[in-house]
Amino acid sequence: MMFPRTARQIAAVGAIASMLALSACSSDSDSAEGDVTLKVLTWRTDLVEDGTFDEYAERFTEANPTINVEFEGITDYEGEVKTRMSTDNYGDVLGIVGTVQPNQLGDFFEPLGTVDEIEETYRFVREKAYDGQVYGIPVVGNTQGIVYNKNVWAEAGLTDYPTTPEDFIAALEKIKSSTDAVPMYTNYAAGWTLTQWEGHRGEISADPNYVNSLLETDNPWTQGSDHFVIDSLLYDTVAAGLIEEDPTTTDWELSKDLLATGDVATMVLGSWAIVQMQQAAVDNGGAAEDIGYMPFPYQVDGKFHGSVGGDYNQAINVNSEHKEEARLWIDWFNNESGYAESQGGLSPLKDSPEPQVLQDFAAAGVEYVEQLPAEPGMEGKIDEIDNTAEIGLWQDMYRKRIIDAARGQADETKEDIFADLNARWKEARAEVMG
Repeated sequence: MMFPRTARQIAAVGAIASMLALSACSSDSDSAEGDVTLKVLTWRTDLVEDGTFDEYAERFTEANPTINVEFEGITDYEGEVKTRMSTDNYGDVLGIVGTVQPNQLGDFFEPLGTVDEIEETYRFVREKAYDGQVYGIPVVGNTQGIVYNKNVWAEAGLTDYPTTPEDFIAALEKIKSSTDAVPMYTNYAAGWTLTQWEGHRGEISADPNYVNSLLETDNPWTQGSDHFVIDSLLYDTVAAGLIEEDPTTTDWELSKDLLATGDVATMVLGSWAIVQMQQAAVDNGGAAEDIGYMPFPYQVDGKFHGSVGGDYNQAINVNSEHKEEARLWIDWFNNESGYAESQGGLSPLKDSPEPQVLQDFAAAGVEYVEQLPAEPGMEGKIDEIDNTAEIGLWQDMYRKRIIDAARGQADETKEDIFADLNARWKEARAEVMG
């Protein structure tokens, strides 16, 4: 089913479709002269390798006979795409990398419409908008939580979700003492997996303005704050010896099998990981139902909260020679491919039903919290402070430092780290905000 577009979008798509239909009628071959090939860059190398994206391309070309789609899967997506964006050669369609600041969006990507226009159809679009223009549309929305093996938790006699960090650590200690499973797997070596912890900001305060409030504080790591609670849980879990024996040797792909088979009890990952873990359970002779998803162990007024937002945003290279066709692909992908549903994520389309894989959250009464966009003129200021402070909220070294200190590989305490982070933030905030 096609979802409603704005009048402007309908007119544009109709014009393009008519043009493409005429072009198709003038040709008797499958690859006629004048056909367009779109290059789409993707971080989902697994879906390139297993043929899923080929199936999407075939379906899209059936609907748009003069447009072919060619995917390029990139393992180090952030690093390689960042480098390629120093040239014009970064595909026709791509996911916006995290290093692009809001005021740079127009330098690299074609505007897709105003915020008001795009929000008639899509949600989560303000994350990649600037000065009223939208530059990217997310392929899926994610919430944040903890993926876990239900069988291991049941073996340890654990039937309820922990509601405090202390309860969570107590549960992991029970798993350690009564099962053979690693209570929590950090996936330290992969690096990017540690950035998943940052996604929980906004849940502890249940505040959709939490990120914006960082512009107004000199001490984000203050007792009871979101960052204090999140990073304390990570530090305290590691310090209690509740993780893998040597985190420097972790393996991301192997970790899926370890969780699936019950060798690992929990991992802190976004909801995008649920389907992958469920598939691993099936591949290892188990069932998808062996894998569950629990909220971060913290409640406000007796309720759990889950941060929610867009995943990678598909955008159009501002240098592309096929911008109209690229826009057709983005809209088709979000409306017709079924990608969001197959990945167990929240659809970027407004008013879409919640996916079945988040039934655990629904049963637990989790309330979603979406962070508000920055005020006009304040876009990118949080990232600027972060970069100036050299903290790296969305980089792995920040939380590797916490893990290394907690496991005795660095000569600093949790209090030392938080004091240093606050000092860096205060100095950088003064420099950036004046």
